[in-house]
Amino acid sequence: MSSDPETVGIYNAKAAEYAELVTTDHNDPQLETFVSSLPKGSHILDLGCGPGFASAFMAQAGHHVTATDASAQMVAMAAKHTNVTAHVASFDDITGTNLYDGIWANFSLLHAPRPDMPCHLAALRQVLKPGGLFHIGMKTGTGMHRDALGRMYTYYTADELHGLLKLAGFTPFFSTTGRDKGLDGTLADWVTIAAHG
Repeated sequence: MSSDPETVGIYNAKAAEYAELVTTDHNDPQLETFVSSLPKGSHILDLGCGPGFASAFMAQAGHHVTATDASAQMVAMAAKHTNVTAHVASFDDITGTNLYDGIWANFSLLHAPRPDMPCHLAALRQVLKPGGLFHIGMKTGTGMHRDALGRMYTYYTADELHGLLKLAGFTPFFSTTGRDKGLDGTLADWVTIAAHG
């Protein structure tokens, strides 16, 4: 999820608690739309996969899933799902060209330091096949700070995120906003954006 040791440590320590919180991921209409928009048998990268519920849903739909997370405890949970290949990796470890038909980056890149975001997005555009589908979810706001649990967050406005995606070579075509309670128990505003590579 992040190269920030404190953030990774918190996810390792609270993996089971986090899994309970996000068990509704497989009922996410955006995930359903993402999965159904890709041809069966597509290769998908689940970036910052957490306990792997989204990965499992993708695999059950007939896709090939590579799941990555910086938390070893999260990866261990994700690897238990059938037909999900999971391994420990930070955002800096994402390299290659034209490897994936789709990338699901759902509330993971929010742990990346702001100066690193353009490079991470450029690397993701590079590993996504031309015309591939990209999904990103981020908490909205400004600045960087740690939450009550000590996790580091970087916040963006929706317009700022759209701009960063376009600079990286993505073509955003749909977005939605909402407000939910996170692992730290506080409500936070968020935005998700779907884009083509």
